[in-house]
Amino acid sequence: MELHLAEEIRKQVDEAFRKRGRVNIVIAGRSGVGKSTLINAVFHGRIADTGQGRPITRETREYTKDGIPVSILDTRGLELGAFKETLTLLEDLVATRAREGDATRHLHCAWMCIGEDSRRVEEGDLEVARMLARHMPVIAVITKARNDQGFRAEVEKLLPVARNVMRVRALLETDDEGHTLHPRGLVELVELTMELVPEAQRNAFAAAQRVSIGQKRKRAHGIVASAAATAAVIGATPIPFADAALLVPTQVGMLAGISSVFGLPLTEAFLSTLVSSVATGLGATFSGQAIVSGLLKLMPGAGSLVGALIAASTATALTTLFGETYIAVLSTLMERRSGELPIEEEVIRAFREELTLRRAAV
Repeated sequence: MELHLAEEIRKQVDEAFRKRGRVNIVIAGRSGVGKSTLINAVFHGRIADTGQGRPITRETREYTKDGIPVSILDTRGLELGAFKETLTLLEDLVATRAREGDATRHLHCAWMCIGEDSRRVEEGDLEVARMLARHMPVIAVITKARNDQGFRAEVEKLLPVARNVMRVRALLETDDEGHTLHPRGLVELVELTMELVPEAQRNAFAAAQRVSIGQKRKRAHGIVASAAATAAVIGATPIPFADAALLVPTQVGMLAGISSVFGLPLTEAFLSTLVSSVATGLGATFSGQAIVSGLLKLMPGAGSLVGALIAASTATALTTLFGETYIAVLSTLMERRSGELPIEEEVIRAFREELTLRRAAV
């Protein structure tokens, strides 16, 4: 079977973008509660540092950044004299987006931010939360969490529309006595939000957030399982090794999908270099059959299959090993960087080295 890898890579990059989609989060709250700090702590790219955002109503701005599959709608002016007008414009915006046919334009979840230092929940906060809850799940987020003193329970009582009340501290702080206060609650906020956004937006949310590598891994494991199931179907009728390139589109798509949910800048150039570096590391050439041949050498006892048949069990195991190795490499790199994205050259080098080591160990 002849396989045009460059064309296949282009196709799989487009498909990975389509499957990842986009997630849209509303962040409401009065000025000074730390919304921008929270946004920058949770998401890649310091989105809230990209200027003033794009105005979409008089007091609502939308923050985006190229390559980060999230839009943040920041409501401002909730404490101003024109509050009622601001609230009406916001609800009109939410309802309009909900009616649009494109799910990537819908608003999927809201964080209602209240500062713990104020220890006050204003009537305006309650009105905004009630309005948002009519259209999407709402999480009450107590920011600048330092000393609860029963405030969380009070917020929970006043905001029954909220799915949960989370206390978070976005930054490392030192109090007046010199005690270090580490960031807290961010992973829990991400995990709860992941449960509340629609399934179709979860890959996008996993990719956009930076605080939970575990959520990225979880979504990536699902991509590997799907690819392995497809490989099993391909091998259900054992295929001659000469047709082994049938497996390569599945595996290239798997690499693209994993890269996507980890939040890597997904380009044809990166994926092409990644696949060619894999081939080099396996002692193969940049062709479908040769790559599968190299991968088979990672599996004990599989060498005898060369020139014979590849069965479903072998195709499944091969694809799973390939995908899980890539997940392990990306996880390790991001853990070393405390959640920051590794550069492309670092990913390519580490993946090639890990496959080379695994091949040598067989």
